[in-house]
Amino acid sequence: MSETFGSFILQKRKEKGISQKVLATRILREEDGKPISPQYLNDIERDRRNPTSDHLINQFASALDLQAEYLFYLAGTLPQDVRAAGAKPEEVVRFFNAFRKSTR
Repeated sequence: MSETFGSFILQKRKEKGISQKVLATRILREEDGKPISPQYLNDIERDRRNPTSDHLINQFASALDLQAEYLFYLAGTLPQDVRAAGAKPEEVVRFFNAFRKSTR
């Protein structure tokens, strides 16, 4: 079974000895600066929900001292700066093919 965003966050949180409640207080929503709820974090860790924004993914990376790029990969998205790069369709295909080749 492949690793998911939620399972990776759960694993890293436990490795650091941080409770869900404590981690939730460290993940601030972009729209109002308030922390996410422990239930929302539980839903993410159980793969019932995915982070809804680049901001949240970056918050998880910062709070758990992780590389955001890997979290973006696990979340199945690309960071805004990469999405905004304006790559042509054929370039995107070439990049993905090179990535696939490098991981085999």
